[in-house]
Amino acid sequence: MIHITLPDGSQREFPGQVTVAEVAASIGAGLAKAALGGKIGDKLVDTSHTITTDSSLSIVTAKDADGLALIRHSTAHLLAYAVKALFPDAQVTIGPVIEHGFYYDFAYKRPFTPEDLAAIEKRMTELANKDEPLVRRVLPRDEAVAYFKGLGEHYKAEIIASIPSNEDVSLYREGSFEDLCRGPHVPSTGKLKHFKLMKVAGAYWRGDHRNEMLQRVYGTAWATKDDLQQHLTMLEEAEKRDHRKLGRELDLFHMDEHSPGTVFWHPKGWTVWQEVEQYMRKVYRDNGYQEVKGPQILDKALWEKTGHWDKYRENMFTTESEKRDYALKPMNCPGHILIFKQGIKSYRELPLRYGEFGQCHRNEPTGGLHGIMRVRGFTQDDGHIFCTEDQIQGEVKAFTTLLQKVYKDFGFTDIIYKLSTRPDKRIGTEESWDRAEAALAEGLRASGCEFEYLPGEGAFYGPKIEYTLKDALGRPWQCGTIQVDPNLPERLDAEFVGEDGSRHRPVMLHRAIVGSMERFIGILIEQHAGALPAWLAPVQVSVLNITDAQAEYVQSVANSLRHQGFRVALDLRNEKITYKIREHSMQKVPFILVAGDKEKAAGTVSVRARGNKDMGTLSVEDFTKLISEHVQAKV
Repeated sequence: MIHITLPDGSQREFPGQVTVAEVAASIGAGLAKAALGGKIGDKLVDTSHTITTDSSLSIVTAKDADGLALIRHSTAHLLAYAVKALFPDAQVTIGPVIEHGFYYDFAYKRPFTPEDLAAIEKRMTELANKDEPLVRRVLPRDEAVAYFKGLGEHYKAEIIASIPSNEDVSLYREGSFEDLCRGPHVPSTGKLKHFKLMKVAGAYWRGDHRNEMLQRVYGTAWATKDDLQQHLTMLEEAEKRDHRKLGRELDLFHMDEHSPGTVFWHPKGWTVWQEVEQYMRKVYRDNGYQEVKGPQILDKALWEKTGHWDKYRENMFTTESEKRDYALKPMNCPGHILIFKQGIKSYRELPLRYGEFGQCHRNEPTGGLHGIMRVRGFTQDDGHIFCTEDQIQGEVKAFTTLLQKVYKDFGFTDIIYKLSTRPDKRIGTEESWDRAEAALAEGLRASGCEFEYLPGEGAFYGPKIEYTLKDALGRPWQCGTIQVDPNLPERLDAEFVGEDGSRHRPVMLHRAIVGSMERFIGILIEQHAGALPAWLAPVQVSVLNITDAQAEYVQSVANSLRHQGFRVALDLRNEKITYKIREHSMQKVPFILVAGDKEKAAGTVSVRARGNKDMGTLSVEDFTKLISEHVQAKV
């Protein structure tokens, strides 16, 4: 007899081996119909998988995260099936699941067009409606290589040839199409109903720019029609909020091929930058940080000591002078340790907190660049805390509380907390890892945070906390972090004099709140759809006249506001007032002031708030109080 234990603890008994599908059917017809796969322990399997020993089993449906992954994985195969049906000469390569969907790479003699995508999606629907079963079989590696070579699928044959010769490989067939895959998959194509192809992009074979360029077709797949529609609606909204589009429309910045992966900030964009930087600079001052500034270029010998020259060399920009090798810094940490080492430090000075708006450079691949979100030259609100082990918990608590306030001021209140713990390959004693992980956890708890563990995701030298904020569309952005590092102080020989008079190694806490300034400003632009709150807006007030008769008056209003520190645009053009209002509204200015003869005579202004909200007529003094309250409260 075989005993199957279900998630509720109940057991089912079978006289001999049994498939996942048969177990589901024994529970009920509804579950049998909904089953997409099974989970035996932590292993995801097909519904056709045969169970031969006593096992714990959960039936996976579309309501489960694993079920959605099965749907997306199988839809990638459905895409390849449709492409081969329409374009028999196309060769298939790989098709993994990604966030919100999947992609598949193809080699074909010409680029796929939008019309091709529409035809492929239509054929996918036709094939799904056939409800053909996905059937698994296993072949010896060499036999599988020969099989795919015989089909003309040379990329697939190359993939299989890289597998050890003594291993078998699994294939999945649906109708006339068979593909290499570990699986598992949904039982049949009829389970794949809610999908859409999104775009085509270029991708190098095996991710190597020296190899041939393939065509990557992206798609999304969901469990229900409503889920798919919600995702497509979110994408439409995200496109409207795209920071690259808004950056052009609002004249904030541009990117240029003369310096790929770096940002050319325009006056308005640099104003936003300065507001963020000055806000963070005040955060430093108010929370015990000493601001420092390290050099951009550092000698190869330093990067060898830190380990970056061996492990990170390909991502570093290097240069040479007088037969010495240098690198543009990809991070600020070594420079802060060199600053710490100047002079003798006492335990009485710890914790010692350094902060820097440090410009870094990393040689990111061209294909990975994305507006100002992913760049080669960036500035971090970087900070390093030198402390003792006993001080870690208190520093984590204080940092977390500070981070929450900063995010709230920028308009983010939904934060996800994750604690990454020791990986398999690590340095240090188990006791030191125990203490570091416990200190981070207790620091989060003391700040009132619920968090999840990410086992094995810490760095080789220490655990870390990741702070991920969610934006207005529910998209996650990992910006903040605090990380325990006893390794770099050891490598660079940092010391302090302890209470006992002897030398000790400090622990260094790497910490950032906004992370990359460029990326964070991109997130802010998308969060607010370009309509930045008054305290951040590059132009806070536009002052407009109706005719030339009010020119001198509106000039005096604008000057008064400027003298009080507000960012003001004055528009004296001989244009219709409706045209000028519309133009400044399109620039998402928080407040527009209009003055005609009536307002001039009364010493007032007509006030429009963003969103075409008529706030009536106010005295200049009352408006000044109004905007001051908005800026002060960071509304």
